[in-house]
Order: sequence, then C-alpha cells, then structure tokens
Amino acid sequence: MRRLVMWDIDYTLLRGGGVAARAWKAAFTEVTGVAWRETPIFGGRTDLDICDGVFAAHGVTDCTPERFFARYVEIVETVRHEFAEQGALMPGVREVLQHLGDRPDVVQTLVTGNVPAVAAAKVAAFGLTGSFDAEVGGYGTDDSVRATLVRRSMERARAKYGEPFRPVVIGDTVHDVTAALANDAAAIAVATGATPAAELAAAGAHVVLPDLTDLEAAVRALTD
Repeated sequence: MRRLVMWDIDYTLLRGGGVAARAWKAAFTEVTGVAWRETPIFGGRTDLDICDGVFAAHGVTDCTPERFFARYVEIVETVRHEFAEQGALMPGVREVLQHLGDRPDVVQTLVTGNVPAVAAAKVAAFGLTGSFDAEVGGYGTDDSVRATLVRRSMERARAKYGEPFRPVVIGDTVHDVTAALANDAAAIAVATGATPAAELAAAGAHVVLPDLTDLEAAVRALTD
C-alpha cells in the first residue's frame, strides 16, 4: 500500500515572513471597516476557525468568510513575491521532498490551515509546486476542524487514484498531531515551530524530529 504524506506548510515546510498575516489584517479592515484590535494564534489552526474567532472578537456579524477570503486572496496575490524575500524554507525540506518525489510508493500533498490559493502561493514562492498533488490536499476552507482536513485529503486521494493509502501527517503543532491521530494516520512532528519537542511527543506524535536536516531519519520516519 502506498503512503499519502500530508505536509503542513507553515513552520514545517517554510516560514512566510509574516506576509500572509499582514494580508489577513489588511483584508479584514477593508472588508469589515473595523480596526484590527486583537491578533489570534494562527499556528496549526484552519483559516475558517481563525476567521470565526476574529469576527467574534471584533463583534463582526455582517461578513461571511467567503467574502473575507476573496479579498484576502487578492491581497496575497499582489504581495506573493514577498514570501521568498522575507521568508525561508525550513532546513532540509527540499532534499526530503526530492527524495520522496522519486519514490513510486509515495504521494505527497498538502494538509494546511491555509486557503488553497494562499497555500499555492506559499509553496510556489520556493519552487515547491511540483512536489505535491495539490488536488488531493486538505485546506482551511474545507472545515474549521483540522482533523476533517486530513480526512478530506485521504478521501480525495482514494477517489483520484482508486486505491487506499497509508496516511502520514507531518507538522509542527499539537493540532497536526491530534488531527493525524483522529484519522489513524502516522503523526510525524518537527520541532521547527513554536511548539517544543516534548509537547509534541506528549500529544502522541509517533516520531518527533528536531528538523529535517537528517535526510535518512526524516525519510525513515515518513515511510516506515
């Protein structure tokens, strides 16, 4: 059975230099007319979940997520060059993606809290688009609960390829770990974000890596 490796983006594959967060704030103010007062924790959450929380915290009741996301994506498209200028790939990522991309027993995709267009802009900025079958990914517009994104990705992969997969989730937050476990997927964690390795292990990650610089260890974790 082939493996479906579902990659988180932010602080797992790359860091975006705050570009998306700035676009988020600008879009919110433009669309709602409400001044930005409170910055939520973005890490590991879906854009739908964040949107609901931000609207509630600012008392916004007359704006839909769809309307907000449309403007958010427009702003991101105008500044997408800044991802590479102000952000960076996380250590070892390119080598791991290239190695797995050469293996016929692995399909790589994205499971991310980002909306699809922003996810695409981020990976494209670093030349990673060809590494993933984005059609079978799970995205922040699919649901507010991250575990559902993993399930949607698994369903899409099975529908497209006509076969079941062994699911593997790799991410840097407790949300990634718990979403994997909720779907009986292997939970591989990297301590390259704000969450300490001990906390990722306590959440139930099957493997916790400091980063992806050890190619052999990373590949073994993702394919064993």
